[in-house]
Amino acid sequence: MNMLNALNNALDLAMSKHPHMCILGEDVGFFGGVFRITKDLQKKYGEDRVFNTPLTEQGIIGFANGLAATGIPVIAEIQFADYMFPAFDQLVNETAKYRYRTGGEFNVGALTVRSPYGGGIAGGLYHSQSPEAYYAHTPGLKIVIPRDPYQAKGLLLSAISDPNPVLFFEPKKLYRTSKSDVLDTYYSLPLGVADIIQTGTDITIVAWGAQVEVIQKAAKMALEQDNISIELIDLRSILPWDIQTVTDSVKKTGRLIINHEAPITNGFGSEIAATVQLECFLSLEAPIMRVCGLDIPFPFCHEKEYLPDHLKTYEMIKRSMRY
Repeated sequence: MNMLNALNNALDLAMSKHPHMCILGEDVGFFGGVFRITKDLQKKYGEDRVFNTPLTEQGIIGFANGLAATGIPVIAEIQFADYMFPAFDQLVNETAKYRYRTGGEFNVGALTVRSPYGGGIAGGLYHSQSPEAYYAHTPGLKIVIPRDPYQAKGLLLSAISDPNPVLFFEPKKLYRTSKSDVLDTYYSLPLGVADIIQTGTDITIVAWGAQVEVIQKAAKMALEQDNISIELIDLRSILPWDIQTVTDSVKKTGRLIINHEAPITNGFGSEIAATVQLECFLSLEAPIMRVCGLDIPFPFCHEKEYLPDHLKTYEMIKRSMRY
């Protein structure tokens, strides 16, 4: 399956498992959303369970909060992660705090918010942002980002079943380009657990989402051209993130490079670097380094120059090894 098919299949299975589960968002009904992730689900499950909303993100999340508070599993789709900002107050001050504010009497843990994020499709500054760090500053939310179709299905089904509200960011440039073997059956993958996708001894590189392909390509170059052995970690969950897996790896390799598409200043890589410096200081052979997006609005004409690609990552690998 490609990622689009895998996500659609996950939603179909979840709708079958939870007879009251609802999917709501802009054009999620007949058209299946702007990327067709919910295609044919309204036809199968009816307009009372898969339905369109007005063009108001604050209203989408506010309504979803209320519905989830009744215990009904809710999937709220925001067409682009950039559009989630009008709902920031609902997510940060209501979704994340509802259980705490009511002393555990009520919660909106049945809510999963799906949204495509990141660049790679020439979407320009309002359709290409990676906003995960904004929400990672908010206790009460979980943040999940898959790298391929198999991961996307298993992580989405886990997010739907998790007793906490989850923001599920989908790398839009992989919807149709990333393909992998995916089980037709219902399966889940653990949230908050990183995935070591390649073992190595010289450097640890951490990424998530579409950037995993980037670090894999860079690691292959480093091995073939410089005989550098790299351990690659897909973080998968941003909040909570798997500190143990990352720090164990860095204690082994002595070096760490963090790659993410969001701008470098206050990106989530900063949190990883600070934590690893605290836990692994005596094991480090070089400063922790980051390969990230630039501190500018996401450009339209210069998207290729903006993105932290495999060549930038390869240069940082050599810089770390020379230190």
